[in-house]
Amino acid sequence: MAQLLYRLGFGAAKRAWLVVIAWVMVLGLSVGLMVAGGAKLSDNISISGLASQKVIDQLKTSFASASGGSAQIVFHKKDGAAFNAAERAAISNELTKVAGFAGVSKAINPFTTQAQLEKQRADVASGLQKIADATMTIADNQGKLDTGATKLNQAEASLKAQSAKLEAGIAKAKAAGAPASMLAPLLAGRAQIAAGFKQITTQRAALVAGQAKLDKARATVATNAKKLDYAQQILKTTANFGTVAKDGKTALATIQFVQPINLVSKKLFTRITTQVSALGLATVQVEYSKEFANDLSSLLGAGEIIGLLIAAIVLFLMLGSFVAAGLPVLSAILGVGISATATMALAAVFEMNSTTPMLGVMLGLAVGIDYSLFILNRHIRQLRAGVELRESIGLATGTSGNAVVFAGLTVVIALAALNLTGIGFLGLMGTMGALGIVLAVLVAITFTPAVLGLVGMRVLPRKARRLLAEGPIEKAPTLETAAIDRPQPGKKKLIWAAKYPWLAVFASILVLGFVAIPAASMRLGLPDGSSEASDSTQYKAYKLTTDAFGAGSNGGIITVATIPQALDATGKLKLQADIATKLFALNDVSAVLPGGVSSDGKTYVFQVIPKTGPASVATEKLVYDVRALSGSFKTEFNSTLGVTGLTATNIDVSKKLADALPLYLGTVLLLSMLLLLLVFRSILVPILASAGFLLTVFAAFGSITAVFQLGWAGALFGVHDPGPILSFLPTIIIGILFGLAMDYQLFLTSGIREAFVHGKSPKESINYGIRLSRSVVVAAAIIMISVFGGFAFSHMAMIRPMGFGLATGVLFDAFLVRLVLVPAVLSLLGKSAWWMPKWLDRLLPDVDVEGAKLEREHLH
Repeated sequence: MAQLLYRLGFGAAKRAWLVVIAWVMVLGLSVGLMVAGGAKLSDNISISGLASQKVIDQLKTSFASASGGSAQIVFHKKDGAAFNAAERAAISNELTKVAGFAGVSKAINPFTTQAQLEKQRADVASGLQKIADATMTIADNQGKLDTGATKLNQAEASLKAQSAKLEAGIAKAKAAGAPASMLAPLLAGRAQIAAGFKQITTQRAALVAGQAKLDKARATVATNAKKLDYAQQILKTTANFGTVAKDGKTALATIQFVQPINLVSKKLFTRITTQVSALGLATVQVEYSKEFANDLSSLLGAGEIIGLLIAAIVLFLMLGSFVAAGLPVLSAILGVGISATATMALAAVFEMNSTTPMLGVMLGLAVGIDYSLFILNRHIRQLRAGVELRESIGLATGTSGNAVVFAGLTVVIALAALNLTGIGFLGLMGTMGALGIVLAVLVAITFTPAVLGLVGMRVLPRKARRLLAEGPIEKAPTLETAAIDRPQPGKKKLIWAAKYPWLAVFASILVLGFVAIPAASMRLGLPDGSSEASDSTQYKAYKLTTDAFGAGSNGGIITVATIPQALDATGKLKLQADIATKLFALNDVSAVLPGGVSSDGKTYVFQVIPKTGPASVATEKLVYDVRALSGSFKTEFNSTLGVTGLTATNIDVSKKLADALPLYLGTVLLLSMLLLLLVFRSILVPILASAGFLLTVFAAFGSITAVFQLGWAGALFGVHDPGPILSFLPTIIIGILFGLAMDYQLFLTSGIREAFVHGKSPKESINYGIRLSRSVVVAAAIIMISVFGGFAFSHMAMIRPMGFGLATGVLFDAFLVRLVLVPAVLSLLGKSAWWMPKWLDRLLPDVDVEGAKLEREHLH
């Protein structure tokens, strides 16, 4: 490998313009593909197989109109007055236009919705009064009917008594042989009585008809009373819900999309914000929820640029030349430009999280600068030793470039291993990050030598060039000559860690352990609008919504109930009322909104509005409480229960990631052991390196938790509303820090091992190896801390904790673990640190990472 890289570097320097032009063409191609592609990026995270994702998939089939995503627009009066008629009309007009956009399902007008809610509440109150009045009327009419029936019964009884007497008189008269003249009055009385009975029959029929009408009215009233009772139940669960604040100063519009939110194009979001922002009302403030604010138009903000400037200053102080200081930055920018634009181009084909390209930029800048620096530093030292220009470029590429390739390979493997988690978006992030590292390595071993060939001796400061004209100003930097020219005892003092190893071990472990303590309370989740920058529209929208409607209005819990058979209208209403009431009875529920019924009548959607924000502990518990109702839903309603929404997805994603983390961490540790075993031909050194890596990881986790979850010193990093840690952050941090930690281990410990192999004592080897690589490793670490630290002030909420965690991780790993803990433990271990069974040593291939053989060929 070293010989191949030597020829590659020598050839790149010889054909410098060809190499530079080729890279510029690659950059142009990737930019063209990005522009033509139309990337689709989202802050939302979906993982197939999750309970919340299954609910969304079910809705796509059974209730398509309910499966689309939604976002909110907040309108707020800045003058302290309520919205007037003209302002309401202007806002309504803009929302009507938005509703007509392709891809928009509905634009829910807050004023219309609020008016409908108030009308429904008034209608129910009016209906209940009408029911009460109708019930009283029915009772009054029933009384009249009962009185009439009693009188009719009495009249009938009287007629029957009269009829009996009359019939007895007629019988007696006939028995006595009374003449017809005497019977005539009796018979006339019989006729009158018969007429009376007929009249009673008619009146009784009228009473029966009246009773039937009354019974029908009573049944109608009872049915309407049931419906109103169900409606009243539902209204009780929505009593705390509104779309216009009670003071009339804030209105909340909801835009519903045809597709899930992660599939909505950025063009549509932009079109909506452009349309609504054209409102033109000086007294109305318009803010947009975080779904609208997925803006990657500027990948680099002020913090990131400051980080790059610090890196450039470090390079200038180390190398003493603007030309030399600018080369690593130029190389890194080229690699980042290609990887970022290529990632954005691929985002048109694959669904990507908005963090993915930013991760590539962050990694590409940091390692791109460092990898180019390692080669450049070696080249400058060789030039100062009098090595010919192109020969020096080839040697630097074959030696330090060989180490760069190996270091890059460790990072690539760690990032690519994210695919082992079985989580698609995380694997894709790892793959895109690995692509950025591969490009950084390729740029370092081709573009950097080409530019070095073009700038020639100008890579050295003017003073060095003048001195060099008189002869070499330092020895060629080879391990072999350094081992032969062993310094006399006392000539160079032992480094502090080797001189006081027990103190160094105790102090470093104590510091790292103390910093790691907050990690025990780490809570995973996804950031909501409260974690955005305080001057961002998404944060302002979150705060306005919270102040006017409660924090839970920023993200409801979608609950879906499915029954086997459709119900009639009253049955549907009853089921909605019963389910809403049951959900409303849970702790920390502010409101429950029935979201509709599917066309087949089997799927019912509800939105549970919590009292607390989407990322709060109470809301997370509420999701578990809702899911715990699954058994009672089956028993009481013969229904299945599903839960989705931001918080439910957070819980599911966090659990999935937590389950995958041990496998990933174990794989990374095993990999590190094997790689270091191969490089250092030692059993204990890989174990020590891996243990140090674990200390670094937990210390980084503790720092992140302290600042972003607990809020300690949060003001320094724009943390105004502490919340849970990004759910996939621990996995990403482990992958990246592993690669970087192994880089530092490689550059520092390889020098120690080579010195030991060439005859130095263990402590002399530690002294020599640390002094040999310390300056470049310290510079590289400072550069990485600067670049990552710049991203800790990013405009993207997801990136800030990632940049902070990586910056602190590099700080702990480079300055405490690799420069203090590792040399201290190696000093205590002595020769046993480099022990390895002979049979294993024979089995392992000889990996010449530092290119020692190449040095012997070309420098002797």
